[in-house]
Amino acid sequence: MKKLLLSVEKDYCSECSLALTRFIGNMDGIDSLGIENGSIAIVFDESKITAATLVEIAEENIRRFGYSLLNADVNNI
Repeated sequence: MKKLLLSVEKDYCSECSLALTRFIGNMDGIDSLGIENGSIAIVFDESKITAATLVEIAEENIRRFGYSLLNADVNNI
């Protein structure tokens, strides 16, 4: 398992957090997704989905909600 940490320019509103959790959190290979204090943490199975794909999907959705992705960091857990 790997953990992807995404930093967003500002805190997500609760509706945006719920929408992102429903969309990305239900994708195949996603173990968990948490949003707190301007950060998004996604635990995923790299054999089912890559970090690059997750960053691309998350960034696209973050922009739709009017936010910007500041950076992404992937760690083994």
